[in-house]
Amino acid sequence: MKITDVRTFVVANPPPHYGGLYFIFVKLTTDGGVSGYGEVYSVPFHPRVVEQMIADVAERYVIGADPSQIERLWRILYSSGFTQRPDTSMLGILSGIEIACWDIIGKEAGKPVYALLGGRVHEKLRTYSYLYPLDGDRTNVYKDPALAAERAAEYAQMGFTAVKFDPVTPYSAFDPRQLSLEHLDLAERFCKLLREAVGSKADLLFGTHGQMTPSAAIRLARRLEAYDPLWLEEPTPPDNIEEMAQVARGTSIPIATGERLTTKYEFVRVLQSKAASILQMALGRVGGILEAKKIAGMAEAHHAQIAPHLYCGPIEGAANIQLAACSPNFLLLESIQTWGGFHAQILKRPIVWQDGYVIPPTEPGLGVELNEEVALAHPYSGKRLHLEMTDEPC
Repeated sequence: MKITDVRTFVVANPPPHYGGLYFIFVKLTTDGGVSGYGEVYSVPFHPRVVEQMIADVAERYVIGADPSQIERLWRILYSSGFTQRPDTSMLGILSGIEIACWDIIGKEAGKPVYALLGGRVHEKLRTYSYLYPLDGDRTNVYKDPALAAERAAEYAQMGFTAVKFDPVTPYSAFDPRQLSLEHLDLAERFCKLLREAVGSKADLLFGTHGQMTPSAAIRLARRLEAYDPLWLEEPTPPDNIEEMAQVARGTSIPIATGERLTTKYEFVRVLQSKAASILQMALGRVGGILEAKKIAGMAEAHHAQIAPHLYCGPIEGAANIQLAACSPNFLLLESIQTWGGFHAQILKRPIVWQDGYVIPPTEPGLGVELNEEVALAHPYSGKRLHLEMTDEPC
């Protein structure tokens, strides 16, 4: 079995853009006519440049390769150009290709990917979602604690047993920073009102994006402890894990991190330094499904849990589901609300979400198929990146 064709789809995500401005999907096809899909997450270049990067990697290493030789192909791409280190751009491209290879392997075997990675241990997967604005909102749900509390109660009524929110925005290229008293007060009020709104029906997930210095994060955490959040996410930037470990030692709130980390080599530092007890691998960036499974295994040995990250399209979401289903230490799965809207339209068959849980598919491979007609009908023509930071200090 050999890969004979690699195709990339750069797809605009229509308003309200939940999951990002665009998605980058990869399709591999073999000489036997079997196709598999993957997704590349948030490479820091314009997606049309990423498309050319994928084509270059495909021409050099992927065309003619056996998709079942995951370890061999992974090492060759990881070491390309004498890098052999956790490079987010190459790892994003590698991840999309690797996920597509697993889709092919599962289809060839007639089994879901999770059945080839130890088998399903979870019949259903607990999910959470960010609190998102609605048309007609009177204020900004990201800045209005009272509105966020109303929305959290609505999500709990829908079946979600955990909700995430980030009142410490925006994030700046000049972070980390010391939070102002005004921001500390706002963050505390968010937690207070959300806890009152959901009671014990839902966990609170306090999402940040590396905006804080360790001392700022500890000041914030001490204010939030009374409301018992399940986690404080990425309190400090990902470039110095030892400083995040300082935050973990300074609070009783579990620390979660991993959205911007790649490979087992970065995650092992998190575990060794005890910087976090909840790992949030983004499978479209971390190195793919097998690499994420290895990280989950390392976490299991440290009694840490995994909560696969998703601010992306549903192909990465489908890969997350496969990993979660076969990982004993799975905790939570990130959803974009209930997987409706464009996340459903871009697939031939949507991901199944029921009463707060995703039901793992039984179909072979990833269990989903990209609707290529929809993908081609929504080309991305913008100039912005998937996610961007402000270019001024906060």
